[in-house]
Amino acid sequence: MIRAVAIAASTGGPTALQKIVPRLPAGFPAAVFVVQHMPPGFTHGLAVRLGELGELPVREAVDGEPVLPGQVLVAPAGRQTWVVRSEGDVKVRVGEAGPVPGAFRPSADVLFYSLAEAYGQEVLAVVLTGMGKDGLKGLARVKEKGGLILAQDEASSVVFGMPRVAIEAGLADLVMGLEEMAAAIVSLVLKKT
Repeated sequence: MIRAVAIAASTGGPTALQKIVPRLPAGFPAAVFVVQHMPPGFTHGLAVRLGELGELPVREAVDGEPVLPGQVLVAPAGRQTWVVRSEGDVKVRVGEAGPVPGAFRPSADVLFYSLAEAYGQEVLAVVLTGMGKDGLKGLARVKEKGGLILAQDEASSVVFGMPRVAIEAGLADLVMGLEEMAAAIVSLVLKKT
């Protein structure tokens, strides 16, 4: 059963996210997290736009809030976002530094790693278009814990950096084009619930 979906992107990400997040149906049974590399002040607008286009509620993550299925939380720019499990409940944390180092704020490594720790094999990590290798260490942890990893293919990526390093490291369970991703995410989550 997949209880958490984490999507990470950098260059070309906002457009890619608009082809995925709005296609997730109302009543989606997993929590969804988004890490998009962008300057402070811009992630709020991204969350609003994604919410306007789809059926799920989308907003920036707030420190201390519970993680709930069927909501999309966008990591605020300029800070780290991660989750912690305590006595069975999972809560969002937003702060200056996460539980593991991350080169970006927000960092896919920080989010992926924390989700792997909190949910184990119940995580689906998605790596979209972007420069560099943010997310690679976190993806390794997701893989160690038995979670699934989906990477965008080169043909549909604006910059084939983040997906490429995940694929070359042998971490990606599935590699596909952007247009196929939303349906694949829904299918994987519904198949395992």
